[in-house]
This record gives sequence, structure tokens and C-alpha cells, in this order.
Amino acid sequence: MSRYRWFVVFTFFLFILLHQADKLLIGPLTTPIMEAFQINEAQMGLVSFGALAVGAVFYWVWGWLYDRFMRSRLIALASLIWGATTWLNALMRTFPGFIATRAATGIDDASYPGLYNVIADYFEPQKRGRVNAILELAMPLGYLGGMVLALMMQKTVGWRGVFFITGSIGIAVAVLIFFGVKEPRRGMSEPELQGVRLKKEYRFSWTKVGELFRIRSLLLIYCQSLFGVFPWQVITFWFFRYLETERRYSETQVLLTMGVAIIVLAGGYPIGGALGDAWFKRNHRGRLLVSAIGVALGAVFLVLTLKTPVASHLQFGLLLGFTAVFMPFAAPNMVASVYDVTVPEVRSTANAVFNFFDQIGAATSPLLAGLIAVRSSLGNAILIISVGAWALCFVFMIAASFFMPKDVEALRIILRRRADAERVG
Repeated sequence: MSRYRWFVVFTFFLFILLHQADKLLIGPLTTPIMEAFQINEAQMGLVSFGALAVGAVFYWVWGWLYDRFMRSRLIALASLIWGATTWLNALMRTFPGFIATRAATGIDDASYPGLYNVIADYFEPQKRGRVNAILELAMPLGYLGGMVLALMMQKTVGWRGVFFITGSIGIAVAVLIFFGVKEPRRGMSEPELQGVRLKKEYRFSWTKVGELFRIRSLLLIYCQSLFGVFPWQVITFWFFRYLETERRYSETQVLLTMGVAIIVLAGGYPIGGALGDAWFKRNHRGRLLVSAIGVALGAVFLVLTLKTPVASHLQFGLLLGFTAVFMPFAAPNMVASVYDVTVPEVRSTANAVFNFFDQIGAATSPLLAGLIAVRSSLGNAILIISVGAWALCFVFMIAASFFMPKDVEALRIILRRRADAERVG
């Protein structure tokens, strides 16, 4: 089991890597897509808005399905949907049709809660930050892979051809997950339940879902998730065009600048996850405090980066690297924090609610940035939205840290009672 669980991590890493490459292709392909449909920045913002809005709805659907049925099979289904919807998106020749099919890709974009839930059942709480960091490391690497794929192949096969390639990959990954990933018993990695074979099955119920909204630390985590994705979405969606149009970077300069920044950003995930786990062992506020430090430093360095003169390429690149290393500190720790205070049978739903608020913010931010850019500049749009959002996240994280120790202990009491009931029986 110890070795097999790392195979599951590898398989899900592959899924996230390739899925993110497909999902984030829209960023580096923004300019040719805008030229193909003859649209402006505000209209291009609608492309992202549709997929994110559909995803926001489907987080609730996937969360409910994952807590009721076999998660491994549902993840395979999500990968199949990814392939099919990407193909449809590539086939569209009109802008309304492109928006509609792009919106359909939001269905599989919302499928991640079950993936993290399966991983939580294979790894104990003290390791989840690091394992989540490994999985989320696939996101920037997928972004980098998508960027290279887009910039290298769009001239030979066109942006539609790139979509056909990534759609086909989605179908292949679905086969791997369907036949390769086994369904773990829910909650089997919790310390209180290890070695205890529960005779009673604790199942999903809407009453337990309602109880999620009584957990004070979780409510504050949900609040920060609404704003936490603003900087990520704005930067991934608009930063390529910002470099091309406002800093006048060539295609090679864009590739080198973003490639180095993404590699540095990838290193921030395991650093943040390891720091969160280490601090969590000493103090249950640890994950949230590491996250707060990350967003604060990320905001400071982003301001310095975007205020760098256009001619200062080296200074811009170095400051962008400092921004990148702190940006992902919160990502693995926030998901782990959700599981630190929720019972196993509603964890997919708890994660889905987290991602629902995350998706609402993600759906709003590119469109908002496009509207600001039309009236001002992309640089100002990225700066205003990112720094403002991170400031709010810092406040919510610090506030949540005050309630976290008590909420963690409340979960541990519930799990100990379940284990004691089995031993008595």
C-alpha cells in the first residue's frame, strides 16, 4: 500500500499536469484567438468567464457525486469529458459557438475535489501539505508545458490543432485512471481510525454539509478562496499579452521570461507545503500562517515587479522570480486545512464549496481585468486586482488561524468517538 499510494500520486500528477496544460493554453493562445474572431480584450474576457461560471456550478455536482459514489471512476469520467469538450471547442468557427463550447470545458475543470479526497485517504494529516504540493506542482509545470506547446506548435498546426492534441491526451489519461487507480476506504489514513475496521458506514448527508458552515475557521477559508484566485487567474490569462503589448517582448523573450518564472514558481509549492506541514505539527495554526506570509510577500514583490521600467529586463525578471516563489505558498496548505476540520464523508463537498467560491472569483477576475485594461492598461489591471485580493486574503487567513486549533480538536474528538464505538462493539 505504501508504494501503491505513490503510484496514485504519480497518476493524479500526470492528470493535473496534462489537464492544466490544456486548460491554461488559452493564455498563450489569447492573441491568435482574438485575431481569428476579431475581438477585443473585454470580449476575450467572456471566454474565460463562461468556463469558470459552468465550473462553479459543477463543483457542487462533482462534490455530491464524489461523496456518494466511487471517486476513482468519476475522475476517469472527468478526464474523458476533458478530451471531448476540448475537441468540440477546436471545431467551432463562430465566436458564440467558441464561447459555448469553451464554457463546456468548465465541467471537467471542476472535478478536482475527488482527486484530493482520494489522496487524503492515502496519506495521514501530517503529510498532506507536502503531497498536495507535489500534486499542485503539476499546475505550473502544466502551464509551462502548455506555453511551450502553444508557442512552438501554433505556427505549424494552428491553435485549433493544439486543442486537438490536448483533447486526445485527455481520453488517454481517462483509460489510465479507470484501470489503474483503486478506491481507498474513506478516512482510513486518519490516526484515530488506523487499525480500526469500521462496521458502521458513515455516509454523506445534507445535515453534515450544513454543519460545515458552522466551522468558523472553514468559513474564513471559504472567504479567502473567493479572492485568492483573482491574482492567479488574472496573471495566467493576461500576462502573456501584457508582455507582448506593454513591454514589447518578442516571442523568444516571452518564452524565456515566463519559462524561468514558472520554474521558480513550481519550487514554491513544495517549499510552502513542507513549511506548512512542519509548522502544523507544532501548532495547528501553522498552515494558515505560512499561507498569510506567502500572499503578503507575493503582493510586495508584484508591486516592485510591475513598477520596474520597461527597459530594465534583468531587474524585471529577478523581481518576477521573487513574486513567483511566494505566490504558491498558500495553495497546498489551504486544501489541507479544509481536510483538517471536516469529517471524511463530506470532504469532497467541503472541497467543492471551497472551489465554488474560488471559481466565482476566477470567473470575475479576467473580465474585470479586461474592462480595466480597455480604460487604463493591462499592467494597472493586474496590479490593482492582485494586490487588493491578496490584502483581503491575508486578513482572512490571520482571522482563521485564531479558530483553527479548536476546530481541529473538534474533528479529532469525533474520530476518536467513532473508533471507541467500534472497540466497545
